[in-house]
Amino acid sequence: MSRVAVATIDLGALKHNLSIVRKNAPHSKILAVIKANAYGHGLETVAKALVAADGFAVAHFEEAITLREIDKDKPIILLQGFADEVELALLLSHSIEPVIHSFYQIDILEKLELPDTTNVWLKIDTGMNRLGIAHLEMLTAWQRLNAIESLKGRVKIMSHFANADDKSHAGTEEQILLFQTLTMQCNTEKSLANSAGLLHWPDSHMDWVRPGIMLYGVSPCEKESADSFELMPVMTLKSRIIAINQIQKDESIGYGHIWKAKQDTPIAVVGIGYGDGYPRHIKENTPVLINKTRYQIVGRVSMDMLCVELNENHNFNVGDEVVLWGEGLPVEEIAKQAGTIAYELLCQVTARVKFEYIPKAFGI
Repeated sequence: MSRVAVATIDLGALKHNLSIVRKNAPHSKILAVIKANAYGHGLETVAKALVAADGFAVAHFEEAITLREIDKDKPIILLQGFADEVELALLLSHSIEPVIHSFYQIDILEKLELPDTTNVWLKIDTGMNRLGIAHLEMLTAWQRLNAIESLKGRVKIMSHFANADDKSHAGTEEQILLFQTLTMQCNTEKSLANSAGLLHWPDSHMDWVRPGIMLYGVSPCEKESADSFELMPVMTLKSRIIAINQIQKDESIGYGHIWKAKQDTPIAVVGIGYGDGYPRHIKENTPVLINKTRYQIVGRVSMDMLCVELNENHNFNVGDEVVLWGEGLPVEEIAKQAGTIAYELLCQVTARVKFEYIPKAFGI
């Protein structure tokens, strides 16, 4: 059987979500975060669709090089920086801007003769305690970088939030204040706001905002839906019914027989499973959409298939479309049922799934 699992990527929705970024941060430049293959949506196509962004940010070296081949002019930021002199030289030859998060990287920069067009981002740790120069050492790092002749006036500054998705968490305001205090005397471009910061913490907007998950139509904030921010889902994951079986009362289905029919029940077998990226550990009774109506998954998700409980009055047939998440069924809801976050579900869709892009109506 040919592949029946399809991820439809709505590039019009992607552009719309970028416009929501502009609406919320009208005085900032936009660094569109398209790491991890654009959160599973397709790096190259997403980059071309987001032509109105002011720059791009990725995490891995190879993605940065690929992006530069697509766009010769926009700033491209490598969020994890470089590991050694070889990587740095290649980055600079492609005019890619590395993030400097450790003194070993400053040691390397001080040894090399850098092009006069080199730009770097100094990352300060303001509370995330992951990557970044400790805030007590920030001034030393800033002075050393600016002492490099070719970097004078080309050192920008960033940090990253730990809890901006929770409006009630006091740590975010503390991070903003610390960042503002540390950089007060630094006459340079600054960036602090991720998607959640962009939507809820206007004091964090500064020169550049860094939207990631919101570009793909997913709410970055706890207890708030994407709709509440006017965001539109970009990925809709779909498959089709490949069989409809009549299960008798007290019969079970699937591995482990974890579900038993309470009455005679029609069951739709859908051609998608954890081999396609749909989570095996999803809770029973997770919804899917068939003809815009919700039905529930029953039994255990297997590698290639899952089962959906229908009702006796259904009029569905083999070949009918089933929506797993996306338009009409937020991926955030499915992620909650899987005990994870939407980011993970979007990123783990596998190569078995066929990707279809909706470009024509939007001139892409």
